Amino acid sequence: MPDFKYNGKIYYNPVQLVMEQIGGTWKAPILWRLQDQTMRYGELRKDIPHISDKMLTTQLRELEQDGYINRKVYAVVPPKTEYSLTKQGIEIIGLITTIRNYGLKMIEQYEQKNNSTQHG
Repeated sequence: MPDFKYNGKIYYNPVQLVMEQIGGTWKAPILWRLQDQTMRYGELRKDIPHISDKMLTTQLRELEQDGYINRKVYAVVPPKTEYSLTKQGIEIIGLITTIRNYGLKMIEQYEQKNNSTQHG
């Protein structure tokens, strides 16, 4: 595959492009929580307790910019903002599910190995 330029950055392979868009600590968990429901900022913040306000805001903006989530702002006081998955966001859930399942398998294998060395 030839080099690909997206948002001013050169990518050398498609995995690099996707992992930059959904990788890191918080993007996949945000997308995961939105797979079955629309959520407000405060609901996401409560559901992901270890994320800072600044990081959540940044990650939501990036996910919106990259086309994975919709942001709907209601003209009410206090302001109400809702987030939901786009078609592209729904499509990426399958990949996140595969990665999540692989991670769960790795954790299980590690715990089995760790437990067998402690009791052996």
